[in-house]
Amino acid sequence: MIAGQLSQMLLGLADTMMIGRVGTVELAAVAFVNSLFFLGFALASGLFAAVSVRVSHAFGSARPESISGSLRHGLLLSLLFGLFLSLAYLGLSFRLDWFRQPPEVTELSGSYFRWLALSYLPMVPMLTLKSFSEALNKPWPVLWLMLGTVVLNVWLNYLLIFGNAGLPAMGLDGAGCATFLARCAGFVAVFVYICKSPQMRPRLPARWCAPIDWSVVRYLVKLGLPISLQVSLEFAVFAACSLLMGQFGSTTLAAHQIAFTCSSTAFMLPLGLSMALTIRVGHAVGAQQWVSCRRMILGALLMITGAMSLTGAVFVGFGSELAASFTLDQDVVRMTAAFLVVVAIYQGFDGVQVISMSALRGMHDVYVPTWINFGNFFLFAVPLGIVLAFFVGLGGIGLWYGVATGMCVSAIVLTTRLRLILRRQSAPTPNSEPVKI
Repeated sequence: MIAGQLSQMLLGLADTMMIGRVGTVELAAVAFVNSLFFLGFALASGLFAAVSVRVSHAFGSARPESISGSLRHGLLLSLLFGLFLSLAYLGLSFRLDWFRQPPEVTELSGSYFRWLALSYLPMVPMLTLKSFSEALNKPWPVLWLMLGTVVLNVWLNYLLIFGNAGLPAMGLDGAGCATFLARCAGFVAVFVYICKSPQMRPRLPARWCAPIDWSVVRYLVKLGLPISLQVSLEFAVFAACSLLMGQFGSTTLAAHQIAFTCSSTAFMLPLGLSMALTIRVGHAVGAQQWVSCRRMILGALLMITGAMSLTGAVFVGFGSELAASFTLDQDVVRMTAAFLVVVAIYQGFDGVQVISMSALRGMHDVYVPTWINFGNFFLFAVPLGIVLAFFVGLGGIGLWYGVATGMCVSAIVLTTRLRLILRRQSAPTPNSEPVKI
């Protein structure tokens, strides 16, 4: 599941690295557009996370009819929400001047933004199908299919960005077109696998076009909405930072994009593990196996603390080399290396807060953590970053200091809440055994 999340991030990573060879302004445009795009992605993530939680609970408590119903209604909602996001972002693409970015960045961004807006149509239902397969302990086939979309995206980038094989050089627009085509291919591939797999077929709906069960729709929306807010809050913080970075010029915005890409790629480690933890906790809660639940959570926290410590060490030791692999602009390289040191500081805390939140989510505790992160990020972290950047005079790195502080506070508060909830559970019984899946 970690590799599956990395495969999605690799699409953006490929665009960033290949566009960085075109120019600094183009790289800044990618930063601007992606900051808005990933906010919509985060909003959609609550929907397929809700499908994952419901299916995992049904799997743990042996209710097959709930599994097929969750898939059918989740896929319907994902198609509708993907259409909504696509239309909303297409409309927004004509008013990018609202965000007051450097004029040269805004001018380049419109067409690329529209290609990414169209990619919501296949991406949201594809990730819903991915979550369904993972909740049934079948992550590997979907992983290989999604890695195939990354390879396809890189090949299409090579053709369309630089104009190889006799095709016109489309530059930034070519990267957007390649991403859209790769995500369309990914949706078709995953859907065909779900329908044709002998292991999946018994759990598919008997009728895809049966009447809607509004109780399932209400459940998915009620659970998915706070999860969407949870995930989107962190992406919204980075989106706000990207927009504020634009006030410091194209070089700062380009450096921010590289640092954010590196941070987001490393973030796929705790995100993938957190999704697995949500499913396993869902299995354990459905089977009332609280001893296993505690062991899973502790193991995940220890694993992610070690992993993020290693990625932080890489950012500190090889920040300049990482930045140089994206761009030839030495001013951007130097600024990116400074940003990556701050990223390294908060990596471990970010991993802990994501793991803690996912464990709470698996136990259906979604509302209070959402409000905790909202208050922490938007009433504390972002205002602190603004003060440091614009009033203390630290510039772009001040915004990163604000984000880092917010991550630390979130990790402490959410972990404390998780410990309190686990303590309230009944004492383990002599028959408690780890869940066998």
